[in-house]
Amino acid sequence: MKKHRLEFFLVILMLALGYLVLFRDISFQWKAVCIALYGVIIFSTVFSLMMENRSAQSTLLWIYILVLLPIFGYIFYLYSGQLLLKGLLFKQKRINDREIFETSHHRLMFDFSQLNERQRCFARYLERMTLTHPNTNTKTKVLKNGKETFREIKQKLLNAKEFIHLEYYTFRYDRLGKELIAILAEKVKEGVEVRLLYDAVGSMCLSRSDLNAMQDAGVSVYPFLPIKSGFLNQKWNFRNHRKIIVIDGTSGFVGGLNVGVEYLGEDENIGFWCDTHVYLEGDAVQTLHKVFLADWEYVCRKRLMEERKPMQVERQPEDKSRQADTKLISVVKDGLVHVVATGPETRKMSDHFYAMITCAAKSIWIASPYFVPNQAILTALRIAAAKGIQVRVMVPEVNDGFLTQYASRSYFPELLRAGIEIYTYQKGFLHKKLIIVDGDIASIGTANMDLRSFHLNFEVNLFLTGTESVQDLIVQYEEDLRECRRIRPVQFYKRPTSERVKESFARLFSGVL
Repeated sequence: MKKHRLEFFLVILMLALGYLVLFRDISFQWKAVCIALYGVIIFSTVFSLMMENRSAQSTLLWIYILVLLPIFGYIFYLYSGQLLLKGLLFKQKRINDREIFETSHHRLMFDFSQLNERQRCFARYLERMTLTHPNTNTKTKVLKNGKETFREIKQKLLNAKEFIHLEYYTFRYDRLGKELIAILAEKVKEGVEVRLLYDAVGSMCLSRSDLNAMQDAGVSVYPFLPIKSGFLNQKWNFRNHRKIIVIDGTSGFVGGLNVGVEYLGEDENIGFWCDTHVYLEGDAVQTLHKVFLADWEYVCRKRLMEERKPMQVERQPEDKSRQADTKLISVVKDGLVHVVATGPETRKMSDHFYAMITCAAKSIWIASPYFVPNQAILTALRIAAAKGIQVRVMVPEVNDGFLTQYASRSYFPELLRAGIEIYTYQKGFLHKKLIIVDGDIASIGTANMDLRSFHLNFEVNLFLTGTESVQDLIVQYEEDLRECRRIRPVQFYKRPTSERVKESFARLFSGVL
């Protein structure tokens, strides 16, 4: 916190120095002192940046910004999340999350012998590189689009007996939001504890009266990283993009759908909304619940874990002989469900996507509303296509923003040259976030294929290995393909120069999209 205050003080000092030099009639000597002091601040920042040993491209880019954009370059440097690389932000959350995810006294070992070689490779990678462990004995049900998803959500909420925990990036208090709050209010009257965590930016539409209505209904409501407190600590650019519901620790929901009528396809400006959600029952719900509990503790400074008896189902009975603390779990034919949470404080989701893609032997199917991959994933996709692996990328025909629309299209030439199939969804807005590899490994959740999801957002995805629900995702993907237009290389290369200019301009902002 002291370092945060120092950096904020330097911003104020730099503004004062600029004001004295540009707008005050002071002597040449004092102007020289002000300019020299400003130079010392910039030089020390550049030196610190250089000593971090980032990539040469990234380091030079930030040096140019700091030097060529007086004052504003330094402010942009601070509040774009660059200090995260120094390990200063979310350090305490990283420590607390590890404690929550390592609650079991027993190490769990998994027998992956019933999986094929590719599945074993990826399952072992996730087991080693994430805080969570894979789950067996889990039922997953794929829910297509908003009407089916919220019909299932309402039904399960009505069956709650002990608690309901919700976490959303966007929660609107419109017709759908009011319907859900009405259900939650009834459950509160029945003695059910209800907690709602919403992102302060994604749910900026919530007014004070909306929040008061929720609280009056008995719902405990908290914002994630409020903007007013995020400016001083440089956290305002990091958002909670997760969509989670956990009911009684036995059932849960996760996927791409937020709460709002547009997700039902009722917004005339957006039209039909194509998305996917997943309903969970079984062991994986406990892991999903831990993600919520970790976020709740970070926001409220209160640990609920000790209060939640259902959270203890993962704990194995003690070995009376105390000769071993390891339990071997066989992966049955129903496969694995691995809940993986990522964020600025943990390993990047892009690493998991890269590992998944490089395991492919036959096919890689991707659907993402915002396709802005990093260089590693872009290279992996090109190499996969060069090997003869079928690579398909599905994106919306029309996106919800100028920059996201044209930044995605700026990658089309390279993809098309590599032989990758590109499809644009025509029926409405494609919002699902999906990767299917070889028809038996899939990722579905909240993370987009873009640099914001990779570096700045808190996300949660399900990685499904050999489960029946993977086949449902394949069927839905093929159904969506029938609503798509395939981009042909010759036709795309004939696009107007104005389109190329838009693409190149939008790509400059790909790091914050």
